[in-house]
Amino acid sequence: MAAAGRAQAARDRVPRIDPYGFERPEDFDYAAYEEFFSTYLVILTRRAIKWSKLLKGGGGVQRSMTVKRYIRKGVPLEHRARVWMGVSGAQAQMDRNPGYYQRLLQGERSASLEEAIRTGSHKCRVLRKTGSLCPLYTRSPPALAPPSAPCLYMSRTFPDNVRFRKDAEPCLQGPLYNVLLAYGCHNHGVGYCQGMNFIAGYLILVTKSEEEAFWLLDALVGRILPADYYSPSMLGLKTDQEVLGELVRLKLPAVAALMDGHGVLWTLVASRWFICLFVDVLPVETVLRVWDCLFSEGSKILFRVALTLLKHHQASILEATSVPDLCEKFKEITQGRFVTECHSFMQFMHQNSLKSCPRTSRIS
Repeated sequence: MAAAGRAQAARDRVPRIDPYGFERPEDFDYAAYEEFFSTYLVILTRRAIKWSKLLKGGGGVQRSMTVKRYIRKGVPLEHRARVWMGVSGAQAQMDRNPGYYQRLLQGERSASLEEAIRTGSHKCRVLRKTGSLCPLYTRSPPALAPPSAPCLYMSRTFPDNVRFRKDAEPCLQGPLYNVLLAYGCHNHGVGYCQGMNFIAGYLILVTKSEEEAFWLLDALVGRILPADYYSPSMLGLKTDQEVLGELVRLKLPAVAALMDGHGVLWTLVASRWFICLFVDVLPVETVLRVWDCLFSEGSKILFRVALTLLKHHQASILEATSVPDLCEKFKEITQGRFVTECHSFMQFMHQNSLKSCPRTSRIS
């Protein structure tokens, strides 16, 4: 009874909507989160003071060992957009191309690109090309949107986020559509690929700026991630999944043997991890802590996150006795206290630095 009372008290104290606009799920553990956040808030406050001193005087954020160390320990939300823009090179690109984003939106439109963004119809083509048996998202695919409703699919990107609802003021469906449309016009080789909507949505939530979100998306797709990650062939994505398999074989041979024994390919269990950059896979704040390092250190961070999940949960994974059991285990390892407590998760990842990643980022 006392435990139930504590749980209800925590539910009353912790906001139902998180700082990014996401509604907490019905089964959210408010008591555990309150316990974690009471400690994390102290860390955030301390980091905010240090970041404010580092960034005092304005100007761009330059990559350095000090900045890298600070980023690994966490970037406060109020500084995150500025730090991401600086260390990724997005700010420099935006400064060199004033007005470019607006010109993209005002230029000639592609009907096929607009349809792909409106409907999310590119997903089926991607899955056929990759041969993946694993759906990219846990949610059901949205119904096709008529041309007169360009934001219907946008509302299905984050149905649990109040800022993307039609009655929100301002509603972020329009900015999300604009960023995806502009990027498709900017990069004809990619156009639009599912997964990009989740990434662009997070960028808008953090930056609160369409133009900055566009340039950060350009930094990710054009420089930080391998080539062809979001192209129709998705060759870069497939290569990274093969690299993950080799790393698991090297670092966690028992897990690799279990996967091989059941004939399970990494595309079955890890496609969403990579194509969504862990959005809609890990808790929001944990994803953003991962992205702090992704923008700073490059795409090797994705392997480190994946290997951290596998290493920490190896004993549980090895209990799987069938393919459905394995898939359930891989779903479970992205939930729970280990991933919710983002600061200790990132500390664990960096302490087990997993330096055997064979491919380094193009921005390293």
